[in-house]
Amino acid sequence: MLVLNRKLGESLIVGDNIEIKILEIQDGKIKIGIEAPKDISILRKEVYDLIKAENEASINTGDNILDILKNIK
Repeated sequence: MLVLNRKLGESLIVGDNIEIKILEIQDGKIKIGIEAPKDISILRKEVYDLIKAENEASINTGDNILDILKNIK
């Protein structure tokens, strides 16, 4: 893991086309801005983990989609 210190107004560049900028530091919280191409998904980690868990749960339901479709009248 790369660990960097940044001050208010300073940025990080990830790859050639993602910029992460420190916008505000107040009461122990840091507000960041991220500039990236629209085709790059940016999620908070807790949201990403929730989506990943839901996707894994849907894969492991044991329901066979073909059997479900055969029973539709």
